[in-house]
Amino acid sequence: MRLAQRMSRMTTAASFDMLARGKALEAQGRSIVHLGIGEPDFDTPAFIRKAADEALEAGWTHYGPATGLPTLRALIARTWRDRRGIPCEAANVVVTPGAKPILFFTMLALLEPGDEVIIPSPAFPTYASIAGMLDARVVPLPLREEQRFTLDLDALRARITDRTRLLILNSPHNPTGAVLPREQLEAVRDLAVKHDFVVLADEIYGDMVYDGAFTSMGSIDRMADRCVVVDGFSKTYAMTGWRLGFGIMPEGLVKPIATLMNNSNSCTASFVQKAGEAALTGPQDDVRAMMAEFALRRRHVVDGLNAIPGVSCFDPPGAFYAFPRVTGTGLTSVQLADRLLDEAGVVTLPGTGFGDEGEGYLRLSYANSIANLDEGLRRIAAFLRVNQPVA
Repeated sequence: MRLAQRMSRMTTAASFDMLARGKALEAQGRSIVHLGIGEPDFDTPAFIRKAADEALEAGWTHYGPATGLPTLRALIARTWRDRRGIPCEAANVVVTPGAKPILFFTMLALLEPGDEVIIPSPAFPTYASIAGMLDARVVPLPLREEQRFTLDLDALRARITDRTRLLILNSPHNPTGAVLPREQLEAVRDLAVKHDFVVLADEIYGDMVYDGAFTSMGSIDRMADRCVVVDGFSKTYAMTGWRLGFGIMPEGLVKPIATLMNNSNSCTASFVQKAGEAALTGPQDDVRAMMAEFALRRRHVVDGLNAIPGVSCFDPPGAFYAFPRVTGTGLTSVQLADRLLDEAGVVTLPGTGFGDEGEGYLRLSYANSIANLDEGLRRIAAFLRVNQPVA
């Protein structure tokens, strides 16, 4: 079968590839510690599951509007006004099956072949995959550990041209856990207004900040008409498999994105949306408990990695990832990730799975129990003790 050329420009996430390899080894009887997949290991809170059951029994099993249930759209707008300071109404919200469709639909609606998309890198690989599929030009903006993986504004200015159409920001950041400060977002606003480009702000980890405060790009003055905020329920409410996300956007984008929804998914499952309403209006105790546990794990993993010779780890202020520098091991990112899986039984992700700028790093997810994290750290340290670089 002859495939369209655009398919060669799309990639698959390294996290799912490594997960499959780890599962295959487990099927052979190997003991594997999974530190690769970006998924909370907590159950969806019971009251949310109960709300979904009740919605099914009440008949919320039919088509809904392509933009989402009016009640959920209004609730999201009110919650994100209060929680993030984003000046929005229900008319600015589109609900989708997961957050990724908003990434796809925004780029489909805005980009022509040859348009330029600036992506701070390393980055969630889906951004470049979608842009490349659309024949847009991806312009990487390197993120440096010495700048705490925040933006180099001079480097950003140097990359803006008359073809720049979109800047993608992700804060808190996957894979590094960095959080962009307000002053950098305000500087981005000034550039977006001056050069007339749109900011696509992926804020799916916005509730997962341990140090300092999180500022939404959508809350920055004069960004309401040139910013699309991408968010969802997967991380905060441990609802990854429910597929419930949304975008907050200028009203002029709502109709085209609703048209794309109509032609692809028709709508987001109605009973899942009712569960989302319960998540936002119900008790937040489970969220607070999960975040407290992630804070403990973060400290545990970062300290453990920094105790391993040849490894050093930036202290991530957000998300649930550690991004250790591993250049002292004498191995490339891919070599080390492959050997840790095959020889030590630990799933990690090579930094290059998030772009060439990730060379010299691994990504570890600490969405796992303290016991499993300890075992993973023990295995990594033991592997490196007997595989030191030749002087």
